[in-house]
Amino acid sequence: MRPIHSHHLRVDGLSHSYGDRRVLSDVGLAVGATERIGLIGENGAGKSTLLRVLAGTETPDRGIITRPPRTGMLWQELLFDPGETVGAVFEDALADIRSIERELESAASAMSADGATAAERYAAALQAAERADVWGADARRDALRDGLGVSSIGLRRRLGEISGGQRSRVALAALLLQRPDALLLDEPTNHLDDQAAAFLEAQLRAWVGPVLIASHDRSFLDAVATGLVDLDAARSLHDGRGASVTVFGGGFSDYRSHKAAERERWQRQYDDEQDRLGVLRRTVAVTARTVAHGRGPRDNDKFIQGFKGARNDQAIARRVHNAEQRLASLERDQVRKPPAVLRFAGIPAGSQVLADGVLLQLADVAVAGRLPAVSLRIEPRSRMLVTGANGAGKSTLLGVLAARLETDAGTVHRRRGLRVGLLEQDVRFPDPTRSARELYATTLGERRAEQVPLSSLGLLPPRDENRPVGALSVGQQRRLALALVIARPPHVFLLDEPTNHLSLGLATELEEALESYPGAVVIASHDRWLRRRWSGEELELIGSS
Repeated sequence: MRPIHSHHLRVDGLSHSYGDRRVLSDVGLAVGATERIGLIGENGAGKSTLLRVLAGTETPDRGIITRPPRTGMLWQELLFDPGETVGAVFEDALADIRSIERELESAASAMSADGATAAERYAAALQAAERADVWGADARRDALRDGLGVSSIGLRRRLGEISGGQRSRVALAALLLQRPDALLLDEPTNHLDDQAAAFLEAQLRAWVGPVLIASHDRSFLDAVATGLVDLDAARSLHDGRGASVTVFGGGFSDYRSHKAAERERWQRQYDDEQDRLGVLRRTVAVTARTVAHGRGPRDNDKFIQGFKGARNDQAIARRVHNAEQRLASLERDQVRKPPAVLRFAGIPAGSQVLADGVLLQLADVAVAGRLPAVSLRIEPRSRMLVTGANGAGKSTLLGVLAARLETDAGTVHRRRGLRVGLLEQDVRFPDPTRSARELYATTLGERRAEQVPLSSLGLLPPRDENRPVGALSVGQQRRLALALVIARPPHVFLLDEPTNHLSLGLATELEEALESYPGAVVIASHDRWLRRRWSGEELELIGSS
């Protein structure tokens, strides 16, 4: 399937499946030459799939694709051998510019042979060099390296010697240096600090050409996107039809208001249909079969009772048949129940409720090379946000609080009977062959799993509850890990970058639900949207230098 070349990005009637699982269904969207569209939606809705199809690395089942001839995509991992150098990545991005530069040098040498053809060739080469800014290429490379925080990584360093986050930033810098006609970005702000994210925002606002961005970074989308496309149609995840799209012309705040109103309409339609279904079921079962005379026949009516009885039987049969037809039609076409709003179950019966006093206290606790000396106290209703640059020790601190890491200095006081839960950044389940439902029941116990069914939490579509956890996406696995905590809330809930791998809607829902959490909450996060709206305590880690 060959794409049509144009100055804009466009897909029409796009559908794609993996085996018997439909991911995209009849998707249509367009990104104009001056537009920067944010691609949002639930985990597993097909955002990355759509980007890969647009980039030409996957062939859809059907649909028409239109894109500029030079369309660049940001991958989550560099498509280079670990033995390659950082400099080689940038030289690959500059390949077209280096080719123009060589042509200019060759054309200049040919000018010694006097002739109109040589002059025309040199003029054309010079014009191409000026358009490509050949002389500023190295300066632009260094500015991008500096702006995205990788200037300290030498160009001779091998990719296998730097972290995954550093490789992602190198990949982003190289893509921007390449200056493609269109940009496809998959979670571009992952691994970026505030300064680097602000630099990227400025780069994209000045970009010439269509930009399509899959992102869960709400502040980034508010700063950059000229519009949003919801590749969710939330109902599609619960009915297996595959995602379609809804277009929003405003920012993330407008999107939130629209989604809240849409869900309210959906709930109202569902409730109305359930009321109608209840009435029809009663009609079929009882009302339509009842002769509503309310009295017995009089003596002078007895001679026509047989005749009237036959007519009544026919009327009842018609009423029952009509009600059954309406019921069958409504049951077949009824609106599915909206997914439950995220909520926390109460502290389980039988668990000790810790209503006052200190739950956890650290005094000058440190982990060599990973966490500087930290002192803090957590009470039953504490709300604490832990911030700091990558490597400052946020995850290490949560590991200490969860009693998963040993300390090298200081003291830890932990209240007797305290239960601590940790939602980790990278979820790993020991047996990937077990289904989400099985893991849920085993972890919580059969009784608790019956009291708080997995389906009641609104975190996994019913169709995914029986899939092996190893077959779930990263985001879906994180949803399951969240469900295990929500269903049996601990006294202290620790969350490590809770908005990573979660959809925008769920991330916001989680933040709002945490306000009423029945215990203490400690969050480690670089999420700017969350941080700017935080009203509780804050602890900034500077790093162990």
